[in-house]
Amino acid sequence: MRTQTEIGLIGTITYDVITSDAGDVYRGLGGILYQAAVLSALERNVFLFTNLGRDLAGRVEKVTSHWPTLQKEGIQYAQGPGNQVHLHYPEKGERREILKSVVPPLDPQGVLQSLERLHMLVSVLNSGFDITFADWRRIADAASCPIWLDLHSLVLSRELNVPRRYISNIPWESWARGVTYLQANKAELGCLMGRVGKDLSDAEIKRFGQRAFGLGLRAVFITLGRDGVWVLTPGRAHVIVSSHADTVADTTGCGDVFCAMTVKDLMEGADPFSAAEAGVELATRATAVKGVEETVALVRRVSSGLEHS
Repeated sequence: MRTQTEIGLIGTITYDVITSDAGDVYRGLGGILYQAAVLSALERNVFLFTNLGRDLAGRVEKVTSHWPTLQKEGIQYAQGPGNQVHLHYPEKGERREILKSVVPPLDPQGVLQSLERLHMLVSVLNSGFDITFADWRRIADAASCPIWLDLHSLVLSRELNVPRRYISNIPWESWARGVTYLQANKAELGCLMGRVGKDLSDAEIKRFGQRAFGLGLRAVFITLGRDGVWVLTPGRAHVIVSSHADTVADTTGCGDVFCAMTVKDLMEGADPFSAAEAGVELATRATAVKGVEETVALVRRVSSGLEHS
């Protein structure tokens, strides 16, 4: 097994109920388990740090029991149903996300005690309740390894039982200080730039990159859905698109799949553009499957050469 690299994952395990205008319904685990699924299927050591609702513990154990490189000692437990999310995909427009229940923020001690062994730390703000800002700063300030931060829920309202709204005036620079790689989608980027609901121009995206590089970041990844991903570095900016298209079964978790594959290649010496190309290709394939278990099976097929472009 190729387990020479050790990756820390901070985020929330969710239980998703996914619906569409066509009446389709899917229920299953999600959130940070998508990154864990990909990296485990690629036989990389993964240390999972999350606060998990006890009602989901049995499901998580069953799903991950065949992921031998996933280290689960960093899982903490909270009473109750855990992080429950309803996602609805309309025929047109953006998906609607409703938080039904959440778990308290992660206690950072497990992460702080493990930082010396990690080669990369990935933090995803799945719910917005994942970790407090103060605790995140403790971790980011103490880390000596590269850090990947996905800002997803930083720009979303945190009320329960109502559709989440995009919000602006986000202190994203404070979260990004000390981070190496930053991920957001185009709508989230609009919030970070104070332009909620606006279609950003290429020039505006590049200006955001310059602000990020002023904080010391090495690369910014702005996901564009079917249109690929903007990759920005201090010396270059380029959109990477997939070389093929799969039948779309479910787009939930595709940004997470992109993250995991890109992180893996970055750790192994790839430049941000080459790494993102691999990430986009795998994320495109992942639209043809549903849920973390099918994602694991897909990645294993791809990595073993059983599935080709």
